[in-house]
Amino acid sequence: MAVAQYLPFVIVAVGAVVWLLAPRSGKVAMLVEGAVALAAVGVLILVAAALHTDPRPFVVDPTVKPLFAHPADNGFPSDHTALSMTVAALVWVQRRTVGAVLAVLALCVGAARVLAHVHHVQDILAGAVIGVAAAAIGVLVWSLVSHRLPARLTGQAPSAGPAQTPETAATP
Repeated sequence: MAVAQYLPFVIVAVGAVVWLLAPRSGKVAMLVEGAVALAAVGVLILVAAALHTDPRPFVVDPTVKPLFAHPADNGFPSDHTALSMTVAALVWVQRRTVGAVLAVLALCVGAARVLAHVHHVQDILAGAVIGVAAAAIGVLVWSLVSHRLPARLTGQAPSAGPAQTPETAATP
C-alpha cells in the first residue's frame, strides 16, 4: 500500500516543481498561500479531531488487520488526505490541469487508506474538505495582503496614485 503511505510525498514534490517553474509573482503568491494553508490545515485538523472521534476500522473490528502498522488513535480526519488536497488546491490556483490531476491523486491517497483499513470513508471526505478549506484560506489571505506588498514581490505594475484632473493639477 505504497499509495496510502508515499503518494502524498509525490504530490508535495509535484507542488514544489510547480512552484519552482512559476514566475516570481507566482512563487511569492504560492509561498504565502502555502504557509497560511499549512497553518490552517493543522488547526482545522486539530479542531475536527476534537469535535469528532472515529476509531479506526481495525480498532472497531479487531478481525480487520491494517495493511501496514498504524497507531490505534482517532482516524478523523485523514491527515494524509487533508495535506494532499491542500497542495492540490493550491497548485490548481496556478496550474488548473496539474491541480486537477493532483486532486484525483489526493482522493486516491484517501481511497488507498480506506482499502488499507486505517480510515473510514468519512475520514477521507472530511480530510478532503479540510484541505480545500485550508487552501481557500491561504488564497484569501494572499488576496487581502498582496496589494500591500511592494510591486517587485507581487509582479503587479506599481500604482501611479490618484489620477490628476485639470482642476487638481492647476491648484496654486
